[in-house]
Amino acid sequence: MAVKKYKPTTPGQRDMTGYSFEEITKSTPERSLLVPLRKSGGRNSYGRVTVRHRGGGHRRHIRLVDFKRDKREIPAKVAAIEYDPNRTARLALLHYADGEKRYILAPVGLKVGDTVMAGALAEIRPGNSLPISSIPVGTMVHNIEMKEGKGGQMVRSAGTSAQLLAKEGDYAQVRMPSGEVRLVRQVCYATIGQVGNVDHSNIKLGKAGRKRHLGIRPTIRGTAMTPRDHPHGGGEGRQPIGMPGPKSPWGKPTLGYKTRRNKQTNKYIVRRRSKSSR
Repeated sequence: MAVKKYKPTTPGQRDMTGYSFEEITKSTPERSLLVPLRKSGGRNSYGRVTVRHRGGGHRRHIRLVDFKRDKREIPAKVAAIEYDPNRTARLALLHYADGEKRYILAPVGLKVGDTVMAGALAEIRPGNSLPISSIPVGTMVHNIEMKEGKGGQMVRSAGTSAQLLAKEGDYAQVRMPSGEVRLVRQVCYATIGQVGNVDHSNIKLGKAGRKRHLGIRPTIRGTAMTPRDHPHGGGEGRQPIGMPGPKSPWGKPTLGYKTRRNKQTNKYIVRRRSKSSR
């Protein structure tokens, strides 16, 4: 995929870049795989804002993506590569031999007309899904299950891939995109290849309006607020933070403060992610 640059006809377009969409082969989604998306504006069932800076944006429909790949040993032909507004990756529309249609994440190199399959007997090709026990060491994979049968939960965003490092006993060592090395059960499924839309990280929105189209509302700096609204607020003119370390609006440490509390899965982490990859 190539990155498209815009002519600077307005100040907002001077540094704006966008997608060329050259890999997209179909402009309308498969209606049988669509579900309406109901927006909450970042509010919970009590109407209180629990996630800030959410609201507005273009109307969307959810595409039902097959992360489980539980249709085993049945070949499917790639009918189209489509755009999905809900994620950074592209989707591949599969037509199975028995007539069923499903979406999967489109990896790099998958084209219309290719044949993909899920199962232990599938070939080692981009788009095929196999148990980790059947994947050779050193292979790049994505859409990795954390629990067998639950569906892929790791490595699903555009341009990402994990590498299978070693196998020992019931577990395999997988190096994640962050640099973390994690243990995954060999009975879990993973998909071969790297997730497509590799140039997504090179896109520059260029103006505030494109952020609003994505459903993201403006973020205000803490130093621009009053002391009652933020710990960084107050003072005549611009002031430093004035406290040991930056704080969140609720007084909690931020910018590097560790918030991980899940001690149950610590035993599956062989090596923590490196500082350079944070």
